[in-house]
Amino acid sequence: MPLHSYSNHCEELMEEHQHQYQPVEEVEEHHPQYQPVDKQVQKEAVVAADAPAALGPYSHAIKAGNLVFVSGVLGLVPETGSFISESVEGQTEQVLKNMGAILKAAGSSYGSVVKTTIMLADLSDFKMVNEIYAKYFPAPFPARSTYQVAALPLNSRIEIECIALL
Repeated sequence: MPLHSYSNHCEELMEEHQHQYQPVEEVEEHHPQYQPVDKQVQKEAVVAADAPAALGPYSHAIKAGNLVFVSGVLGLVPETGSFISESVEGQTEQVLKNMGAILKAAGSSYGSVVKTTIMLADLSDFKMVNEIYAKYFPAPFPARSTYQVAALPLNSRIEIECIALL
């Protein structure tokens, strides 16, 4: 169908079925569950004193509505800004400790995490990371994605970000 004909066809369908649609005001009045959501949800930056400083122009986390969005966390020691170790085991433990500090500063916890994203420098570290990860998150475990990436900041072995409920 040529584009011109398709456009005319769409207009004809809209006119033909217009009687099926109610004005927005009428829908809102009879269906309060469809009330518009406030488009100006307040967002608040979270700064965790017990986590390493951000490496760039971003926040440790952002609280918005009843959610907290935690930025990618590395296995850096807060006091030194250096990696706890070169091993994925050491870095994973430190990442999760740092994440815990950020979650706590936001008013949340590991048990409130609904989604994590794990980025690994080497996917062969997946099994070891899982063993450590399982110690921090209670069942039901958060939804999760895990990727091997080309590189991570400061040549880290692992980075984890999450979304949690407040």
